[in-house]
Amino acid sequence: MISIQGLNQFYGESHTLWDIDMQIPEGQCTVLMGRNGVGKTTLLQCIMGHQKVASGQILLNPQDKDLVKASVEQRPRLGVGYVPQGRQIFPLLTVEENLQIGLPVLPRGQRKIPDYIFELFPVLADMMHRRGGDLSGGQQQQLAIGRALVVDPKLLILDEPTEGIQPNVVQEIGDIIRKLNREMGLTVLLVEQKLPFARKVGDRFCILDRGRKVAEGAMDSLDDTLIKQYLTV
Repeated sequence: MISIQGLNQFYGESHTLWDIDMQIPEGQCTVLMGRNGVGKTTLLQCIMGHQKVASGQILLNPQDKDLVKASVEQRPRLGVGYVPQGRQIFPLLTVEENLQIGLPVLPRGQRKIPDYIFELFPVLADMMHRRGGDLSGGQQQQLAIGRALVVDPKLLILDEPTEGIQPNVVQEIGDIIRKLNREMGLTVLLVEQKLPFARKVGDRFCILDRGRKVAEGAMDSLDDTLIKQYLTV
């Protein structure tokens, strides 16, 4: 689905991502892991065009479209949905208005909120006319995921979707990610700190450390040595 090749990124004079090579296979859930500050969110922002890439390619298959050359606005149209860290919903807009924000990227005849979003998140159907800021943290996270799904993505990118969420909703979000990935065939790239959650939803992992990729593989090959060296605090 996505092939990242030789990607480098800088904040001013600081070299933050170093020659990243990473594959995100179609139809699988890949979990991007690592301690705080190693470049995980920066890498997602490079994919979405929110951070400038110094060199390298981000190839979106099967079109082999280099996302580095695409504008921020083009990326949702190319089939990439994004749920940022902290959700970033619009608190003064209603649930319905938050969901409608992504519709203009679709062809005019398809600008309708898909029914399956309300099947995944029944609470959103019940709260369509409530302001986003009035929802609980878990409900806001469901709204943020629903908003990303409105654009009918082929790749869904989520940045720490369980952060600050109560345990029962974490369970629900995990079940939804699994359903999107394994039943509906959506490719998923997920940043996640909680190891049990990562093991539950992920097919593959990729670990960053100090801006470099240091390990990757099938989730069942994530062993105690890697966990101790790169993930434990």
